Amino acid sequence: MTATAKPGTRILPGSQFPLGATPAASGTNFAVTSSVADAVTLCLFDDAGTETQIPLVDYDAGVWHGFIPGIGPGQAYGYRVFGPYDPSRGVLCNPAKLLLDPYARAISGEVRFGPEVLGYAAGDPGAPSTLDSAGHMPRGLVVDPEFAWADDRLPRRRYADTIIYEVHVKGFTMRHPGVPEHLRGTYAGLAHEAAVGYLVDLGVTAVELLPVHQNVPEAFLVQRGLTNYWGYNTIGYFAPHGGYSAAVRAGRPGGQVDEFKAMVNALHTAGLEVLLDVVFNHTTEAGPEGPTLCFRGLDNPAYYRLQPGDPSRYVDSTGCGNSLNAGDPVALQLIMDSLRYWLTEMHVDGFRFDLAPTLGRQEGGFDQVSAFFDLVSQDPVTSRAKLIAEPWDVGQGDSYDLGRFPPLWREWNGKYRDSMRDFWRSHQIGIGEFATRFAGSADLYGGARRRPTASVNLITVHDGFTLADLVAYNAKHNEANGESNRDGTDDNRSWNCGAEGPATDPDILELRGRQSRAMLTTLLLSFGVPLLLGGDERGRTQHGNNNAYCQDNDTTWFDWTVSDEELLAFTRRLIAFRKDHPVFRRRRYLAGAEAAELGWFTPAGAPMTTADWAEPAALSLAVYLDGSDDPDRAEDGTPLVDDDFLVLFNAWWEPLDFIVPGVRDGQRWRAEIDTYDPPAAATTPQRQAGDRITVGPRSVTVLRGPR
Repeated sequence: MTATAKPGTRILPGSQFPLGATPAASGTNFAVTSSVADAVTLCLFDDAGTETQIPLVDYDAGVWHGFIPGIGPGQAYGYRVFGPYDPSRGVLCNPAKLLLDPYARAISGEVRFGPEVLGYAAGDPGAPSTLDSAGHMPRGLVVDPEFAWADDRLPRRRYADTIIYEVHVKGFTMRHPGVPEHLRGTYAGLAHEAAVGYLVDLGVTAVELLPVHQNVPEAFLVQRGLTNYWGYNTIGYFAPHGGYSAAVRAGRPGGQVDEFKAMVNALHTAGLEVLLDVVFNHTTEAGPEGPTLCFRGLDNPAYYRLQPGDPSRYVDSTGCGNSLNAGDPVALQLIMDSLRYWLTEMHVDGFRFDLAPTLGRQEGGFDQVSAFFDLVSQDPVTSRAKLIAEPWDVGQGDSYDLGRFPPLWREWNGKYRDSMRDFWRSHQIGIGEFATRFAGSADLYGGARRRPTASVNLITVHDGFTLADLVAYNAKHNEANGESNRDGTDDNRSWNCGAEGPATDPDILELRGRQSRAMLTTLLLSFGVPLLLGGDERGRTQHGNNNAYCQDNDTTWFDWTVSDEELLAFTRRLIAFRKDHPVFRRRRYLAGAEAAELGWFTPAGAPMTTADWAEPAALSLAVYLDGSDDPDRAEDGTPLVDDDFLVLFNAWWEPLDFIVPGVRDGQRWRAEIDTYDPPAAATTPQRQAGDRITVGPRSVTVLRGPR
């Protein structure tokens, strides 16, 4: 139902800055960008859904704006854009389509898919649709920005001291027995003492949340009765997703904003940083056949990269139908304004950028001095945040950009993941490759004078097998996704240890546990920033589904009633061990004059030679870490002196005897960690140079030499 502007409704010129809906004492300023529109109408909705249309008559430098007296927080709104509809030029204005504000701080409602939300006429993409979409569209909400922060001082941990835990807000809390039922699956649930307490007890220092920007599932998933659970389909870059809000669930639209802030406050109070997985590479509007919900209808050429020879088509370096136009000032401003908003108003600590090379494609090819990277590095707010790149995108000649990001950035290290998976399933990757990844991947980052902490080390993440499935499945089992098991990668580098899926054979179960412990130990002791997939410490399984993006159910939700308590205790101890020993958290590469601080030895106790490094079949070696020679310094300048350590790696399927090398006169060693038989470490007798120690098959032994 549509009504004209009510008699007496006034619109004042307002301001072109800031963009979005900004409430003041006497009303609200509305400002939206469109350089292709001939006219823009603000649409206000009452509780009954009645629409009041108010033309924005003031236009400055591409921004349409107006101040509406008497309008305040809670007001629902959208826009209609009048102008040319010409797909051949990439211009798609259509006033029949209600559009979301790209800067909306909260969004209420959901998209109801149908021909109404398509910008083009059915069967004729060259003609605009005349169907009104208002009844199928969510609305933006005016939001009060005030919030009573409880002394929210940012943890600001150094990268070297950071341990990241990747987790989904809903999946982590949906079945948590300690979280009240009405808070499960929500920001408030993650802020609950039971959830926060678990994270603190585990010992991680940062939570990396799968996307929490307002998102919309793909139409084909809705038709299958599924949804985009991961949330990599953004429509609102300033709006916390309403589906994760207990307040919204309780009938308080817009309550997701304060609820999100309260969650951040609770996590910070516990000493945990909050990192957001953000998707600035594409939007939910997909390709030319996708819905018109926001950006496409406002200013299609500004927000999206269009094919140079055919502007009716999109450049797609994401595999999702479109790519944001990081070479256009409008799209760049949106991205930068969003990042600053989440840092300053929502108090998050940093971001992980999905398919990050797309943001560096200002002219098509990836460029580390593109406008986006320059803006981030020069901005006084974003340059202080944690910035982590997923350094690959899709279908381009330079899509795998590992090691090429600017100095401020850290990167998910895909080579680390692949090499460590292969090493522990006894594939002959070359012992030098294993050592390089363990020591911080200097081949990728050292040449650019970056630190080992440029490498975010990972074994598993949300995209792929969980750790439990990595050791239980040789092949993916994605049948529940409805794509005949064609989706998801086939390059899993997994090993089922002798049986596909669930097993009862105690030998297979013991081997799977041993494999899990070896990989977790390698991850937590490697130089760089460790990233732990939420639930791996408990043995969480997705039953072989390596692409569970559409499974918003028990497949992806934590099952707190089933847990590998021995693995959980082992992981807690590993994390505490890393925190206690700065020698495993070195902030620089150990090379040249410092080479003695990091020594590599054969199982026979001899220093590795060129021939040893070149041996293709080698699957074992020892590394010596000197804890006192030229140590790193704490922030107050105190030397971070540590004990010495020997780490013995055996990826053979048989036990292997190691000779303790003579690295320091009179040094005696005692076992701290034994992944083959964890309790045995406490009873292992002390060792000294020349002694023989047996390392179990596919396992790690850590020896400590006290000072």
